[in-house]
Amino acid sequence: MSIDSAIKAISKFQGASLTESLSILEEGIVGANSDKSLNYCAENNITDSFIDSALAVKKVAGEINVIIHASGILHALKDILKPEEIVQSVSLGAGNTGRKFDLETNLQVAEFKFIDWKGGAESIRQNGIFKDFFELAEYDTDKSKNLYVVGTHYPLKFLNGGRALSSVLSKQPVIQKKILDKYGSGIKITRDYYNLYKGSVNVIDISPYIGRA
Repeated sequence: MSIDSAIKAISKFQGASLTESLSILEEGIVGANSDKSLNYCAENNITDSFIDSALAVKKVAGEINVIIHASGILHALKDILKPEEIVQSVSLGAGNTGRKFDLETNLQVAEFKFIDWKGGAESIRQNGIFKDFFELAEYDTDKSKNLYVVGTHYPLKFLNGGRALSSVLSKQPVIQKKILDKYGSGIKITRDYYNLYKGSVNVIDISPYIGRA
């Protein structure tokens, strides 16, 4: 079954409200024996094919972040590349797959974060964006260094904030040690480090280029 057909089947099962649909199914199956349960499922299109369709959608959904990352980068290229700019390498999968950055051209190195920030407790997302900022900041190149994000308000609020680097880098001891060795104990919070490189790493809103303006 194609993903399109699978989604249609699941949408039909869900109805206007999944809670209501499940409630109806729960009531309808009461008192059924083996034979009646088989007929009941057939009447409601709960077949082997339907289960396969749900599993197919689940598999795709489990990889949706990678799909968004890959397609988002590729779709944005037409807008973020200058006329004379040429792609030299991209990393479209999870992680950088052996490449230093998500994108490198003859004019820039870049990381992309397609995160829909909510402004709440988003420590894991914050940890990830700080790591990307650090990698760009410390990279020795004359090329432009760009961190593309979906909306700059919350990322910049975090980078300009006072969260302790010991917390941000609790699972990145190598980066924490590099910062300590290079800058000393005076760099304690995200703002301390961000202020060192805010003039050389550009935090850019990618929303207008992916239909999120």
